[in-house]
Amino acid sequence: MKKLVLALLVFVTSSVFAGDIDLWKKSTLNEIVQRGELRVGMEPGYMPFEMKDKKGRIIGYDVDIAKNMAKAMGVKLKLVPTSWDGIIAGLLTNKYDIIMSGMTITQQRNLKINFADSYVVVGQTMLMNKKLQGKITSAKDLDKPEYTIVTKLGVTGEIATRKFFKKAKILTFETESDAASEVLNGKADAMVYDQPYNLLFMAGKGKGNMIHLDTPLTYEPLGWAVRKGDPDFINWLNNYLKQIKGDKVVDFYEKTNDKWLRDTSWLKRVQ
Repeated sequence: MKKLVLALLVFVTSSVFAGDIDLWKKSTLNEIVQRGELRVGMEPGYMPFEMKDKKGRIIGYDVDIAKNMAKAMGVKLKLVPTSWDGIIAGLLTNKYDIIMSGMTITQQRNLKINFADSYVVVGQTMLMNKKLQGKITSAKDLDKPEYTIVTKLGVTGEIATRKFFKKAKILTFETESDAASEVLNGKADAMVYDQPYNLLFMAGKGKGNMIHLDTPLTYEPLGWAVRKGDPDFINWLNNYLKQIKGDKVVDFYEKTNDKWLRDTSWLKRVQ
């Protein structure tokens, strides 16, 4: 009887161990390590998270994090520029291992993909044409038929715009820069978009020409996205995030925040 019990224990243990090995072999993290390369999907048009400099190189907040992440894995980094409307599909079809592109964690997206813990929290704010200064004091004052609100197509800015502005005319554009130009040129009254971008726009082209209604309309945590069914990768990403946030000696996380979210000196590299 003892031999039978021992044999069963050995069988169960072996089966569980074998199952763990199979899961690890299928893990994206294992594939990255075996390949020797981390493939990151991003849309290089969202300042300050990812954009192209004057020489055509992709730079930004997410790029610096991706470089550090690849170094922590002991692998090379490959950036895969991708249009926003196809960025989730590209992940699901294994064109890259992870999306690091200032993506807001939403319940709708979470039905298709999984997110690691949030690494930055932003919100939607508004850039308004200066001609409305004194006439408009808050976002809700713009919800009238005579006003035109613009935003970028297919992002949380569009969702917020349609949620908060039921009476105003809404126009969407392929890029945030096109939407901002409409306001800057007087063809639209205001734009709804992510706070970091709006702050930077006001430090550049918008300075003296636009008004920033900086009270956030929304709460939006940004997260790295991966395919479903991969707990090993999620575990590694969450532990990596805890490490860089908690390490006050190297202070990489805070230095990255200072470099891209608080300082604007990098703007001269892209303008």
